[in-house]
Amino acid sequence: MTAITLVLLHDPAFTPERWGEIPARLAEHGAQVVVPTIDDADRPPYAARYIARAALEIADAAPTTPLVLVAEGAAGPLIPQIGAAQRAAHRHVAGYVLLDAWLPQPGTPTRAELVAAQTRAADTPVAPEPRRPPGFSTEPLPLVQDWPDAPCGYLLTDQRYAVCSRLAVLRDWPVADATGASAAEQADTLLDLARRL
Repeated sequence: MTAITLVLLHDPAFTPERWGEIPARLAEHGAQVVVPTIDDADRPPYAARYIARAALEIADAAPTTPLVLVAEGAAGPLIPQIGAAQRAAHRHVAGYVLLDAWLPQPGTPTRAELVAAQTRAADTPVAPEPRRPPGFSTEPLPLVQDWPDAPCGYLLTDQRYAVCSRLAVLRDWPVADATGASAAEQADTLLDLARRL
């Protein structure tokens, strides 16, 4: 099996600590792991700042094996541009995994439009949504073209994103459901999914 580097991209409203023990568990299994700290996407243009910081952090880590970009939450719609930045830097993107994340879609929708399109009215938050800066949800996202350019998968751990996982099934992506699983089990499932891409 080809070695890969898993790049864990946290939701812009959180910090890398949100990943908990998942990076360490992945490393125990021999995976190379990069966990960028993206903490300057707190003012407009939010998406562009997040993408630029992610690209810089990945470059600083200097991964030597093909990348599997793993995006959580609101980082999901930005994953095509992060992948494009990696390709521009001559790093091979072997795949993408969205973990409880909104799916990118063509055009330049806002995050609010993605949430409305990818959520059922019956879905109620398990925990309150994180506080977002003004304009975060209504900012037009960068244009998505010619994506996906590598295999994709979806990891569901929160039923609020069940609609997104069903959309991934419709796109013929492998989907893994780890709802209710421990962090160690989620890490194992994530690694298995990444290796299947």
